[in-house]
Amino acid sequence: MTLLIACGLQREASILAGPGVIAIPGGGDSARLEAALEAQATSATMIVSAGIAGALDPSLMAGDIVVDLKPLPFRGGVGVGGPSLIETDALGDGPHPNPSPEGEGLRAALPHAHFGPIIGQDHIAVSIAEKAALAASGALAVDMESHIAARVAARHGLPFIAIRTISDTAYETLPPAALVGMNPDGSMALGKVLVSLARQPAQLPALIRTGRSAELAFKSLAEVHQKLAPLWARLLAQGSV
Repeated sequence: MTLLIACGLQREASILAGPGVIAIPGGGDSARLEAALEAQATSATMIVSAGIAGALDPSLMAGDIVVDLKPLPFRGGVGVGGPSLIETDALGDGPHPNPSPEGEGLRAALPHAHFGPIIGQDHIAVSIAEKAALAASGALAVDMESHIAARVAARHGLPFIAIRTISDTAYETLPPAALVGMNPDGSMALGKVLVSLARQPAQLPALIRTGRSAELAFKSLAEVHQKLAPLWARLLAQGSV
């Protein structure tokens, strides 16, 4: 049996993978990620969404940790102009088991983490306005994988949790180059970033800020993984935290 982790980037996957742990980078392609998770789900004990995320709560800073212990299968954002939280199961899947009523193990391992809802959507939350609209749902953070991973977990009746580290705050609008920096396989698209920067050189200060914040998020993610590594064996054995 394995612990299955959904993430976005290959860099996240390299941080999170380990014995008994399979980390799958989605690369921003929700259909590809869902298919990859489906292919592994039958041998999984639990599904986790982990990686970096954008803050929706204005109090969160780069590097902060957010944990969602009670996610819903279809908690997905659709951005400004539409409902920001979907809690219905259009495909008829039942709710997945709650991984733990209290989450004592995670709370003990991550005492400084923020516990609350994480919302997922199929595109990057770019602007301050979009983040504010999503924050109205009560979610603390947004990513591009949690809703997909939760849906697969629901389909297979598997426990599911989301653990994310903040890479950009609720007060930041991401520069254009940051939006093209990921290839479909989850690798970094440096060429596309350089082309965007050449076309709009004025975005350089914002891109540098975004890069520094992302580094804080990756560093925090590595620390989270190190702290949780002793728990993975128990997660695999019990399917709960």
